[in-house]
Amino acid sequence: MSLLFISDLHLHPSRPEVTQAFYRFLSTHQTNKIEALYILGDFFEAWLGDDDDTPMYHEVIQRLHDYSQQGIPIYFMHGNRDFLIGERFARAANLTLLTDPTVITYNDENYLLMHGDSLCTKDSDYMAFRQMTRTAEWQQKILSLTLDERRSYASSLRKTSQSMTSLKAADILDVTPADVVRVMEEHSVRTLIHGHTHRPNTHTLTVNDSPARRIVLGDWETYGWYLTINGTTPSLEHFSI
Repeated sequence: MSLLFISDLHLHPSRPEVTQAFYRFLSTHQTNKIEALYILGDFFEAWLGDDDDTPMYHEVIQRLHDYSQQGIPIYFMHGNRDFLIGERFARAANLTLLTDPTVITYNDENYLLMHGDSLCTKDSDYMAFRQMTRTAEWQQKILSLTLDERRSYASSLRKTSQSMTSLKAADILDVTPADVVRVMEEHSVRTLIHGHTHRPNTHTLTVNDSPARRIVLGDWETYGWYLTINGTTPSLEHFSI
């Protein structure tokens, strides 16, 4: 039995090849050897509310639902692009929403799961934006807009974000090492799994004077990245899209 972890697919109608790659991924990981699938944020390029009527999104929801019907639980953690996903989506896809961060225990080992954006604390502009957009007041205000108004707003945010990102140093856009250690110590774990940075790798570090590791999931662009944990052995893997 093994666990599966993915993040940062950024599914969108303009990227049908990634959607098809995700469907292939599901079809090749649907045996009784899969114990659960964890999606750690930015599954969609943007999620504007559970009332979004984009046909492709409804197809994806149905695929998730069908996958869960094989007896494979699906767990979903919000990212910085799909934090407006709510209970209506969860019911339709038959999945469980997770808080960020979440600790899971598998084969007597604790794993800390995060999207990863909250660890990029050197990016003060983003951290301020993140704090604002996670408030109930801001979300209610956005969801009160029409879908067309939300789409227009999201488009303007993406353009601004891309422009600002191009001007920032690489280390600002990555996680802050001290905060990684801090959050792992707070949760008493030796393994952290996250996405967001689009820099797939396994990093070794020291936490509470003991060896630890930070596993970064990759974004789905040229390759589809996923992590498997079989027993107590994590394996970061990829396939061509």
